[in-house]
Amino acid sequence: MKASIVDLRYKTNDILKALDRNESVTVLYHGKVKGIIKPIRKRSKSKVKEHPFFGMYKKPEKTVLEELERLRKPRHDL
Repeated sequence: MKASIVDLRYKTNDILKALDRNESVTVLYHGKVKGIIKPIRKRSKSKVKEHPFFGMYKKPEKTVLEELERLRKPRHDL
């Protein structure tokens, strides 16, 4: 959908309906594109266990605290 600055003021309801239909709205000012209003994506409710990275390290070599200690230490010990 394309909307001018005047449309943003007087046809706000139509623009909101377009966003509800997952349409992007191109905002025009003097016939030139000024910006695009995009609908937000709804977050999918997935569980952490379903993420592909979950369980990559079946047999950890270090404990969680040891791994955090390694990640947080400075790059070069002085």
